[in-house]
Amino acid sequence: MSDVLPPEAEKATSVRAMFDLIAPHYDTLNRWLSLRLDQYWRRKTIRSVNVCDDDRVLDLACGTGDLSELAAATGARVIGIDFARNMLIGATRRRISATFIQADANALPLPTAAVSVVLSGFALRNFVSIPHTLQEAARVLKPGGRLALLEVDTPRPTLLKWGHSFYFQRIVPLLGGLISDRKSYLYLPRSVVYLPEEAELLQMVRAADFERVVKTRLSGGVAQLITAVRR
Repeated sequence: MSDVLPPEAEKATSVRAMFDLIAPHYDTLNRWLSLRLDQYWRRKTIRSVNVCDDDRVLDLACGTGDLSELAAATGARVIGIDFARNMLIGATRRRISATFIQADANALPLPTAAVSVVLSGFALRNFVSIPHTLQEAARVLKPGGRLALLEVDTPRPTLLKWGHSFYFQRIVPLLGGLISDRKSYLYLPRSVVYLPEEAELLQMVRAADFERVVKTRLSGGVAQLITAVRR
């Protein structure tokens, strides 16, 4: 395995330290490196599960609060959870109308059936155990609650796939290294290997007690949005 991808036993510690390190420039680089598409994808995520003022929303691995901010703008009550302290400091500085808590996605400090919506943006590949995280998301969701998972993806058309690979694997680490930490921005593109194949990932969501599981390819397949409903 690449030296920028930590062994499984060290993944949680390494990823937490990485996000604490890159937190100060994280928002700026997200905008630049995604050509501002990241905000379009996040708005689409909020709309995909019809977040509204009646909802209590969990933003899982919330980072600096992009999805939390959009959810709070609907009038929903929002809880943002992340295990990287510096990310949460960044979220708090934005004065978002949300409660931010430092915690592990595999052991959420919330009662069963506490929320009506769970959101997560670009975090699946950073979890130590995707099935366990999905089970925790299902636990804290009310029956009929909605799940929306935004994540990177790989385009299918050959030319687009080549261009995306070149940009993601070469340009992103170069620009990330100039402004933030090069090793971290080598990890982020290569961490795609942690994502299961499409059929396996959708089955993981179903196995965690979700139904109506749908995957939507975004912007030609460079990102994906998975939505589901808690049984």
